[in-house]
Order: sequence, then C-alpha cells, then structure tokens
Amino acid sequence: MFRNQYDTDVTTWSPQGRLFQVEYAMEAVKQGSCAVGLTSKTHVVLATLKRSESELSSFQRKVFKIDDHMGIAIAGLTADGRVLCKYMRNECLNHKYVYESPLPVGRLVRQVADKHQVCTQRSWKRPYGVGLLVGGVDAAGPHLYNTCPSGNYYEYKAVAIGARSQAAKTYLEKHYESFPAASLDELVRHGLKALAGSLSDGELSAANTAVSIVGQGLAFTILENEGIEPYLAALRQDEGPMAVEAPPAAVAAAAAAADAASAATLAADAAAAAAAAPAPTGEAAEEGEGAAPMES
Repeated sequence: MFRNQYDTDVTTWSPQGRLFQVEYAMEAVKQGSCAVGLTSKTHVVLATLKRSESELSSFQRKVFKIDDHMGIAIAGLTADGRVLCKYMRNECLNHKYVYESPLPVGRLVRQVADKHQVCTQRSWKRPYGVGLLVGGVDAAGPHLYNTCPSGNYYEYKAVAIGARSQAAKTYLEKHYESFPAASLDELVRHGLKALAGSLSDGELSAANTAVSIVGQGLAFTILENEGIEPYLAALRQDEGPMAVEAPPAAVAAAAAAADAASAATLAADAAAAAAAAPAPTGEAAEEGEGAAPMES
C-alpha cells in the first residue's frame, strides 16, 4: 500500500495541506457497498446493497433504525457504523426523555458530524471509516443528509455513496426533478433502479437488498426479504408505468414488526435506567423537580 512520511498520524499536515489518514477513511467509504437515498415532499427512501463474505455466510445489514422518525444507511466499515448508530439512538432517547418530543434530524446530524470531526484532531484516535445517509422526518418535513469521515455533512434531494456509486448518481441526476411529486411506490422503484446501476455483476434480490421508508404518518420501516420481493418483481418487468403492486400488507406487517421491536428496546432501556438510577431520599424525594437526562 502507498505510504509517505505524512500519513502516520491523523494530525500531521502534508505540505499540500492534506490529512492523509482522513482521506484514507473517505476511501474506505468509497469501497463499501452502495447506499442510495432520495426524498419526495412527504417521504424519504434509503436503498442499500448488502454483502456476504461467502456463499455460506449471511448478508450484512446496512440500514438501521434510529427512532420512529429517523434511520440510517451506511457505506464503509460496518462496525464503525454500529457504534455511531448506538450513539444516535442514545441521543434520540435522551432528547425524548427530557423534552418529550422527537429529536430534529438536522440537530442529530450536526452532533454526529462533530463526533466525526473530533477524531480528525486527536492523535490517539482514528477517523470513523464509514459514511452515513441519514433519512428522517420532523416538523420541517422530510430530510436526507450525508455525513463524511472528515466531519462535513450535506443535505441532499438524492444521493448515492459507496462502491460504483457514480452510476447510481447519474440515474438520480437524470430523474431527481420528478422525485418531489413521486408517490412512495415510485420513490422506492427509483431507488432500486439507481441501486441496480451500481452492481458489477448479478442482480438485485431479496437476499442482498434492503429498503427503508419513512414519511409523514409512516414510522421508519425496513423492507427486506419477503417485504422487498414485490418491488423487485415489479422492477424485473418491462419498463411500463411505475405502478408497483406493492403490498400495503407487507408494509404494514413490516411497520408492525418494527414498532414491536422498538417498543421492546425502549422498555429494556427504561428498565435498565430505572435500575441504575439511585433511589430518591429525604427532601429530594418530596420535591422531585424533574429528572436528569441519561448520559450518552
């Protein structure tokens, strides 16, 4: 691998004003499996391509639920993505615990970007080798953000990251003007078409594809395996009208399963917090003026 005297430390500048360790982390994102995100006036869709180490292993998940109104798709080191996912979930839980309202998407993205940036300014740390597509809905409407290991973040109408993502970007650039007025089914199909452009061989299947949807009145839902098959079947058909016979039943079932899992996770977190919190004594128990937020 190419090395030089300026890439041994993340805080060492080259004469050209470059931080090579940060650039290497950004290269790790480019080598990860492709992830595509796109938005309409009401919904956000994230489509990801899953990889497996061999025919004997399972496919690695690339999309994660953060809260009912938000989720992420990742490209790069999955382990780094899981760490950031845990941090984001904790921040959402703390905000809901203190303010009794969902955490705005842009605020959380800024906090994650700051977390990225700290790792570029500490010699004993390394940059996170993962890029995030953060899709969510808040009071301002649907949002799609992309974070970078350098600490930069951008909001997009549509974007693709990961290996061979340029083909997906080309498709999105050709069709993005139709996205705001698109229905949810049309948006999902656009995402799958863009994702298919990033394949070097083979085709999209229920095993290697995952799609997540979130929107106004629709909690974050992950469609994979049987849930994504109707969309893939419609994609394999001729290029007719974008009428996907997409299953309200499949979407509802996936949403119900996601809600059940979310409820179980929140209940477990609440029980753990209650067990860890010291019991109030004396006057503090009588006053009870609010609770302190959990540490993230």
